[in-house]
Amino acid sequence: MWNIGICDDGVNTCSDIETMILDFSERSREKVCVEIWYTGEALCEYLTKGNNLDILFLDIELWKMSGIQVGNFIRNQLEDRGMQIIYISGKQSYAPQLFKTQPMDFLVKPITQIQIDEIFQLAEKMPARGRQKFEFQVGKEYYYVPLSDIFYFNSDGKKITLKTRREKWVFYGKLKEILEKLPENFMLIHQSFIINRAHVFLYAYEMVEMEDGTKINISKANRKKIRQKILEKG
Repeated sequence: MWNIGICDDGVNTCSDIETMILDFSERSREKVCVEIWYTGEALCEYLTKGNNLDILFLDIELWKMSGIQVGNFIRNQLEDRGMQIIYISGKQSYAPQLFKTQPMDFLVKPITQIQIDEIFQLAEKMPARGRQKFEFQVGKEYYYVPLSDIFYFNSDGKKITLKTRREKWVFYGKLKEILEKLPENFMLIHQSFIINRAHVFLYAYEMVEMEDGTKINISKANRKKIRQKILEKG
């Protein structure tokens, strides 16, 4: 499923883009969830709470906080490099300013159905890192967290803690069953911990320190295997 965001201070523009996205979804049978904001401030508040988007259609000429400022916030403050940003504007003169936020594309209004279709076709071919997500349930609600954001999983009895840079979630599960669903950069270093190697700040034979400062012991049974994996991946 694609989590799609539209941020534009024009109600009609948002409605038109949403309609075209839903049209693409129906024809391609790709599931989408579309959220809309009319200000950059509202969008940033949503993202700050730990919510994630796969694709964001972002107007440059927002009323207060500009689209470029929002893009800088996403890339530099939230350190989100996986979200695909498509800037939209009524002008064509912004290219140099947009480069630093690494947009996926730049569309000039009015936007057409063909352009929307091409965006999704391109996104399908791009690396899947931003779309690979871990699904879990808390109560009756389901959550989806990008694998690239996860620092580690920690088990305490039947409770599992999932930790990212900004958030911490607790749900029920079994660590071994979780490990089976994860790619190889996630490693079981202790009977109670699975870590994401991408977020290891410091490695020692008996422990690792994660980017958030958490220090985790490596069990004796896993030390040789973990050391070998670390060295293999360089």
